Amino acid sequence: MYKLLQLLSDGRFHSGAELGASLGVTRAAVWKRLRLLEKSFPVPLERVSGKGYRLASPLSLLDEAGLSSVLRPLGWSLFLYEEADSTNAEALRLLQRLVTPSFVVVAESQTAGRGRRGRQWSSPPALNLYCSFVLQIEDGGRHLPGMSLVVGLAVVDALRKMGVSGVGLKWPNDVYVGGKKVAGILLELTGDPADQCHVVIGIGINVNMMDSGGEGIGQPWVSLRSVLGRCVDRNELLGCLALSLSGYIERHMAEGFAALRAEWESLNVWQGLVCRLSAGPQDVVGRMLGVDDHGALCLDVGGHVRAFSGGELSLRLEHDS
Repeated sequence: MYKLLQLLSDGRFHSGAELGASLGVTRAAVWKRLRLLEKSFPVPLERVSGKGYRLASPLSLLDEAGLSSVLRPLGWSLFLYEEADSTNAEALRLLQRLVTPSFVVVAESQTAGRGRRGRQWSSPPALNLYCSFVLQIEDGGRHLPGMSLVVGLAVVDALRKMGVSGVGLKWPNDVYVGGKKVAGILLELTGDPADQCHVVIGIGINVNMMDSGGEGIGQPWVSLRSVLGRCVDRNELLGCLALSLSGYIERHMAEGFAALRAEWESLNVWQGLVCRLSAGPQDVVGRMLGVDDHGALCLDVGGHVRAFSGGELSLRLEHDS
């Protein structure tokens, strides 16, 4: 089916005979594949007698050769899949098979994409960017604090290079445009976090998903296409992201998060607002002050400054703030 999608990705009309010849199948087989494509793919398929079939809008499919030529000079090897359960899960399996970092796992779609705290990440095929960057970290105790926030800075930088304005960050790992979520980050570790370890940096960006897509997303969201008013080249976006991430990670390793703290706070979308932090069985309500030199969240709770960090924390706005 992916080959059929490639043929239709230009948004132009293709006759059944033309598609059959390209695929090496009969017109009847083409018809069956088109029906299957309609059921599984969120972009409508149009039929016009005498012209053939086309997708309602063009697609940006991932180009393995082109991406490799961009990533290789930055030190990243590429693993590209038509489908994966999740790019983070596949990255962890590659590490188990002793694949040497640094490498990037990218998929056209995910069947079990996930965000923080086990949440589902909507992953329709050929529309968004689902990728995981894998690094080997020495002296993790010194380099891991604040890394999730640094990745957020890299995503913001990449989106700006693509022409997106008004990008902000929500602690610890969400990227917003116009008050709506456009991207999320999920870091997972293997090895000794205090010493040598591998870091899997999962990044999901809503790229060309239309307003009618994104079933199962439990919060306001936006896509780059709706912001920019055009189909966004996901290959260009991934190249920008790899370049930005390489630069920010290099600076983080050399200088620590403290050197990037002011930049992150300048992008904090909830600075000064009253927030509710879910920390296990209890909630904490306080005014957002920013973050400390290690990337921990700082809240003014009843006149006292408290710092919070950890992977199972969830931050929400209080309605009256």
